[in-house]
Amino acid sequence: MTALASTTVANLRDLGGLPLSGGRTVRPGLVLRAGQLDRMDPAADPVLAGLAIRTIVDFRSDAERADHPDRVPAGARLVVADALADTIRSAVARGDSDDRPAAAQLGHILSDPALAEEHLGGGRAQALFAQTYRALVSSGSAVVAYRSFLTELAAPDAGPLLFHCTAGKDRTGWAATIVLTLLGADPETVESEYLSVNPAVRAAFAPLIEGFVAKGGDPEIAQAVIGVVPEYLETALAEVNERFGSMEAYVRDGLGVPDEAVARIRERLTQG
Repeated sequence: MTALASTTVANLRDLGGLPLSGGRTVRPGLVLRAGQLDRMDPAADPVLAGLAIRTIVDFRSDAERADHPDRVPAGARLVVADALADTIRSAVARGDSDDRPAAAQLGHILSDPALAEEHLGGGRAQALFAQTYRALVSSGSAVVAYRSFLTELAAPDAGPLLFHCTAGKDRTGWAATIVLTLLGADPETVESEYLSVNPAVRAAFAPLIEGFVAKGGDPEIAQAVIGVVPEYLETALAEVNERFGSMEAYVRDGLGVPDEAVARIRERLTQG
């Protein structure tokens, strides 16, 4: 995977070049991941302009999209795929508006140390993220979101596709895991790619983290919210194995993506 030196998109990465079984690799320039795109500007960003992005898949919530709407390049199509909509609705219905998935409200959480301690202190952050990762596999909105994502990748006329959330680490990380596993990456490669975003994410959110800590916030909470750890990914993979037995069965039976679409994805995105 290649980290791309974009000046207007944080945490922009090309899955191309990652090793797959049988000596193959992911074809570069076709499937990319990133954080939010509210500052995207191909006119001022030669790296971004050179990608010629055709489709953008946005996994964020309604509130995230309203606060930081995507800037979509001319000629590109935006696909909204709100992966955590059901989880957020459930929290709001319970009256727990501050108990929504941390992945969908990073700025809100880290603006108030007292709120963060109440909802995420004492190991609750890790438990909340585990719950979020299970929801990314099993909730109805996540099923629709990741089915849409894979359908876009499998489209006969698909061009370069960029998928993202706010930080580009959790919802986006799970999407990358699905794709790489389907393409034949081994578990070590999948986990390494998942964890590789940590430096870029922490750099992008450094001012928020520093402000949170300066106001008395617990640095451990900040790191649990901003970073990704192997245990988060393991939770989602365990959910897949428990419910479906394999990633292929999850994609076919859980997401409802036909084998023919998976075959097209493999043909398009692999080389060597």
